[in-house]
Amino acid sequence: MLRTILFLIFTLILVPIFAFYLAEPLSELQQQVLRQLGLIYLGTALTCFLISEWSKNYSQVDKIWSLIPLVYVWLVAYESQWNDRITLMAILVSIWGIRLTFNFARRGGYSWRFWEGEEDYRWAVLRAKPMFDKPWKWSLFNFGFISLYQNGLILLFTLPAVMALNGVDVPLGWVDILLIVVFITFVMVETIADQQQWNYQQEKYRRIQAAEPLTPPYDKGFTHTGLWAYARHPNYAAEQGIWLVFYGFSVVATGLWVNWSIVGALLLLLLFKGSSDFSESISAAKYPDYAAYQSKVTRFVPGLGGFLKKGLVNKTDKASQSV
Repeated sequence: MLRTILFLIFTLILVPIFAFYLAEPLSELQQQVLRQLGLIYLGTALTCFLISEWSKNYSQVDKIWSLIPLVYVWLVAYESQWNDRITLMAILVSIWGIRLTFNFARRGGYSWRFWEGEEDYRWAVLRAKPMFDKPWKWSLFNFGFISLYQNGLILLFTLPAVMALNGVDVPLGWVDILLIVVFITFVMVETIADQQQWNYQQEKYRRIQAAEPLTPPYDKGFTHTGLWAYARHPNYAAEQGIWLVFYGFSVVATGLWVNWSIVGALLLLLLFKGSSDFSESISAAKYPDYAAYQSKVTRFVPGLGGFLKKGLVNKTDKASQSV
C-alpha cells in the first residue's frame, strides 16, 4: 500500500509537469484561470488538513469530492463568458455532483457539525498499520496524500474545461451530443450500482439487528448481485468512465486527441486501482467467499477477465504446440 501511495504522489508531481511542457503554450486566459483554480485548491487542501487534524476525522476530502469540482468548472464557464460547450460541461458535472453528494449524505457522511460525519472505514484500517506507529507519520500522510494529493487530483480531472478554452470558437456538434449521452449513461450506471449496494447492506444489517438468518444472497456478506455480478466495482468503473468522457469534450474543442488535460483522468484510473486493491484486501480478510468472487468476476470491465484469461490460455497452448 505504501508503494502505491508513493507512486501516486510521484505521478501527481511529474506527469502534469511532463504534459505541460510538451503542450502548446497556454493562452493568457488559461493562465489566469489556472491561477484562480490553484489558489482555491491550496486553500481547500490546507483547510481539509487543519480540520481533519483537529477533529481526527480524516474524511474531510471525501465531503467535498462531489462539491469542489462544481466550483472549479463553473468558474471556468464564467471566465469563458458562458461558452456553450464549457457551460454544458459545468451542467454535466453538476448532475454528477448532486447525485454523488446525495449518495454520500445518506451514508452519514455529512453532519450539521461539518467536521463530523462518518469516516471512511479504510482510514482506520490504514492508521493501524505499523508504518503509522507514530502520530507524526500519520499527520505527514494526511498532509501529503489525503489533503494535497486527493485535492490535487480533483482539480486535475476537471481541467479539460480549461483546455476547452482553446476551442471556444468551435460550435457544438454531434460528437458533443454523443458525449452527453455516454456521460449520462455512466452516471445512471453508477447510480444503479450504488443503489444496489445500498439496498443490499441495508437489508443485511436489518437482518443482523433483528437476529434473522442471513439467507442468500445476504449470507455472503458483500454485494454480488445485479451489476455487481458482472464487475466487482461497477460504481468505480462508471466513475472512471465519466471523467474520460469529460476529457473527450476537450478533444472536440481543440481537435487534439491527446492533450495535457488527460492527466487527471489517467491519475484517477491509478487511484481507483490502488483504492480497490486496498478495499478488496479488507473484504477478502473479512468474507470467506470473497476470494471465489474475485476469481469469477472481473474488477471493472465485465467480461475483461475472461477475455484476458482466454488470451493467456491461447498463448500457452500455442507455446506448447511449438515446443
